Amino acid sequence: MATKGHKKGGKFFASITSSVSNFGSAKHKSVNGNEGLEVVNPDGGKEDAAAESIGGKWKQEERDSYWKILRKSIGSDITSLGFVPISFFEPVTQLQKMAEIMGYCHLLDLADECEDPYMRLVYASSWALGFLYSLQRTGKPFDPVLGETYELINHGGIKYISEQVNNHPPMGAAHAENEHFTYDSTTRLKTKLLGNSLDVYPLERTRVTLKRDGAVLDLVPPPSKANNLIVGRTWIDFLGNLIMTNMSTGDKVVLNFKPSRWFGGGRSEVDGYVYNAAKEPKILMTGKWNKSMSYQPCDTKGEPLSGTELKEVWRVGDVPKIDKLPYTYFGNKINSLDTAPRKLLASDSRLRPDRYALEKDDLSKAGTEKSSLEERQKTERRKREAKGDKFTPRWFDLTNEVAATPWGELEVYKFNGKYNEHRAAVDSSNSADGVDVRSTEFNPWQCGRLATE
Repeated sequence: MATKGHKKGGKFFASITSSVSNFGSAKHKSVNGNEGLEVVNPDGGKEDAAAESIGGKWKQEERDSYWKILRKSIGSDITSLGFVPISFFEPVTQLQKMAEIMGYCHLLDLADECEDPYMRLVYASSWALGFLYSLQRTGKPFDPVLGETYELINHGGIKYISEQVNNHPPMGAAHAENEHFTYDSTTRLKTKLLGNSLDVYPLERTRVTLKRDGAVLDLVPPPSKANNLIVGRTWIDFLGNLIMTNMSTGDKVVLNFKPSRWFGGGRSEVDGYVYNAAKEPKILMTGKWNKSMSYQPCDTKGEPLSGTELKEVWRVGDVPKIDKLPYTYFGNKINSLDTAPRKLLASDSRLRPDRYALEKDDLSKAGTEKSSLEERQKTERRKREAKGDKFTPRWFDLTNEVAATPWGELEVYKFNGKYNEHRAAVDSSNSADGVDVRSTEFNPWQCGRLATE
């Protein structure tokens, strides 16, 4: 059955193609001395947001202290802000979080097998949308050390490798492939602090190549907003559009993220269309980015075709009930050393002592180890500079291409294929049999590298 919003001729289509509306009336309070901070209650409950600020993972006194530092940076990009309390982190790195985009890679397999050009985009855009569920976790990922990596080989037949290719600004590159597709991405984040909220803009060049006919799909993800950083319950919202374009045909899908209204109205809602090259709607899509997405064929006015029904294409994976954070089972799997590849790269994020200590709830050790890694990174940089050496990524090469994103230009890195050679050599060798991966020391350093994988 079509949803209620689809029944009145063209209204659903008109609402999607119109510009994104602004947030509803903002509510400002003076809470714990934080005058003028916007406080939003995402759940629409009757509890005052000031009361909510006392609970949660972070103590309010910690947040108040952090605010004294943050308020000097209002209006600025705080991507590389040095001082962040360890209690604000979650036990993953940014590279690990990037890998969660492979959680629903079976949808890319379906896109490759699909002969309908519009359904192909339904599958592929739902794959990209599924990643957003992982971004609702409000803990800050650890910033990867230059040369740090993350690899994944035991899911969906893919080989996945990512690497921190630059630190100023922080940039990561990733590559994945299986029998159906190749995935290539270069990304960095740009932020803007707005008091009690933070806007996050993904400067990203992400392309998926489907192997059956070589179709290239270009992805532009939506920006996001972290609300209630200092006062109230922290939560994430997405604004604007997710756009995926078939560069081979000109077909395109545009998914519009509805801004949350006061008391949580409209939160997480996503609607959009798959368009042909002539910009005519062919399939409507609707759902919630943190729950599920459905699709239905439509006419040129954007209304559901008679005799068709709304069908689900994607649903978020199960979440363990006892988990402290909203990881899916896949999210837990890829962060575990128990499921790590044989002879894991010594530069892999899972081996970071600060990340592992936080996973074990040892905040004191996590903070100490984090400071130690940061000092080692500075020492390694000074050694390189003294020798006149320049850092060179191991698995990716810098190209001459500069991608234009909606939020700025981005240098593009290309997978050089060396990881496939490395992994093939490891898989054909017995040298890693019986070796406990936990005994491997984290070592991403190039200058004075101790490990030679």
